Amino acid sequence: MLDLKQIRENPDLVKRAIADKRVSLDLDALLAADQHALGLSRTLQELQEKRNGNAKAIPKASATERPALIAEGRRIGDEIAALKPSIDAADAALRELLLLVPNIPAESAPRGVSEADNVVVKTVGEPTRFDFAPLDHVALLEKHGWADLARVAKVAGSRSYALKGDGVLLEQSLLRFALDRLVERGFTPMSVPAFANEAAFIGTGHFPSGREQVYHLEADDKYLTGTSEVTLNALHSGEILNEADLPVRYAGISSCFRREAGSAGKDVRGLIRVHQFNKVEQYVMCKNDPEESEKWHRTLLEISESILVDLDIPYRVVECCTGDMGLGKYKMFDVESWVPSEKLYRETHSCSNLHDWQARRSDLRYRDAQGKVRYCHTLNNTALATPRFLVPLLENHQQADGSVRLPAKLRPYLGDRERLGAP
Repeated sequence: MLDLKQIRENPDLVKRAIADKRVSLDLDALLAADQHALGLSRTLQELQEKRNGNAKAIPKASATERPALIAEGRRIGDEIAALKPSIDAADAALRELLLLVPNIPAESAPRGVSEADNVVVKTVGEPTRFDFAPLDHVALLEKHGWADLARVAKVAGSRSYALKGDGVLLEQSLLRFALDRLVERGFTPMSVPAFANEAAFIGTGHFPSGREQVYHLEADDKYLTGTSEVTLNALHSGEILNEADLPVRYAGISSCFRREAGSAGKDVRGLIRVHQFNKVEQYVMCKNDPEESEKWHRTLLEISESILVDLDIPYRVVECCTGDMGLGKYKMFDVESWVPSEKLYRETHSCSNLHDWQARRSDLRYRDAQGKVRYCHTLNNTALATPRFLVPLLENHQQADGSVRLPAKLRPYLGDRERLGAP
């Protein structure tokens, strides 16, 4: 959420952000709603001042004047009571519009309308080449009995998966590997629930615009989260931290859920786009300083890159254009891993700096060294998500005999084995 004062003073800048991020929002309607709410508030204030003046006059009035003043006080009170529902409705309508206002992206962010306009920043490693006919990840899983995709679909429907045997051990090893990396870098591990209330989703910016992607538990009025960021971002809501407490660094691990609404027919094979998955997430809340949050943005990106380097996965980093970065992002990078069977790079990490946009929605504040209360900056990035990450790992490290070579840094998590599925 943007500061309303900033919107009033910079309407053209905000309109440009609305256009750059392709948001369906009429800023003039928002500003009109703001003036309407302000007008009602001024009327309320005038009535309250009038009532206070009337109340002060009653003790000084004569016996003959007092009944009229008392009656006038009641009349003003009734007018105030009648006005308050209109004020509440106007404030609620204004807030609904404010929740749709996008963050103003960095001037350096590429302008564009879709992922096709994202800019490749760097490429690390060469796409894997084979001197044999390689298998895709589904064929590898089936060859070794590491998954049971057909049977589980009868139980849980399409876009579900069930790993077996070494497939499970590999998935858990990857998650622990990523979690250990974040602990090494000073992050506090947090295992959090896979569901949260509506306020938490509004706080991150997943609501109101992303409701169709979220599973709703109607009986409990809770929602299944698609990332532990939702929960982590709400943990300190309403508190006022000290600057010395920052940065807050969490390594969140949780099961995640996504409806994948609107993606029918896309990536339906295997583990690419499933409804339930597991993820280790990087989350940072730091002081309100663009240089500080930029430093953490680069740090989160570097951590994810280090994981891919240690797992011997060719990858590239792209800077997301304004049309692909989402409502709340100030600046965003995607890390894309090479998938040999598709001969393309697929997004496996998404690294975002949101400045104070989320903090204003979630009421995340701290007191700076001068005693001023300020909103924090928040950032997040994937450390590793499964089962999607199994796709590049299995495919890039497959051997001619059908086995899968384990990167050296991952072997201690799997009994120091060098390969899985060796004949």
